[in-house]
Amino acid sequence: TERVPVLAWRVGSLTFVVDRTGQVFAPAPKTGARDASGARLPLIVDARAASPGTVAVGRQLDPIDLDAATRLAYLTPGDVGSSATTLTVRVTDDDGWILTTSPPSWTAVFGPYTPVLRTPDVIPAQVRLLRSLIAGREGRYARVVLADGEHGTYLPQPSGGG
Repeated sequence: TERVPVLAWRVGSLTFVVDRTGQVFAPAPKTGARDASGARLPLIVDARAASPGTVAVGRQLDPIDLDAATRLAYLTPGDVGSSATTLTVRVTDDDGWILTTSPPSWTAVFGPYTPVLRTPDVIPAQVRLLRSLIAGREGRYARVVLADGEHGTYLPQPSGGG
């Protein structure tokens, strides 16, 4: 059965191609991973300490990671009310799932997800909350932490001094 790529998953200097079931099935080409239509695949940058030993060709991604990744990786700047050119999705040990802009403007911390305590089902509500904060005001925020779909905190951009 031919696998259909849906994500590119980077761990360190290696990038892999992942299918819709979470199967890591090939290294990504140096020119970038693309889908069947030739469009560039969304990229997940996995900076967790354990990932180099667990993400490899032939391995299966954790279902919670796959769920969070597919929900976040396909967001566009317009979905969150941003004027950024692109969004980047990262996952780290300290903050969990993170969305950043390019060019750099703000960072949104979506946090970690688990099968029981906090599932990726909360992501659409977190996106709505982020949009309500960012749309028309994204220059005000440096970092937004989204606790859930109704609660969050933020750090303002440093003042320009003048």
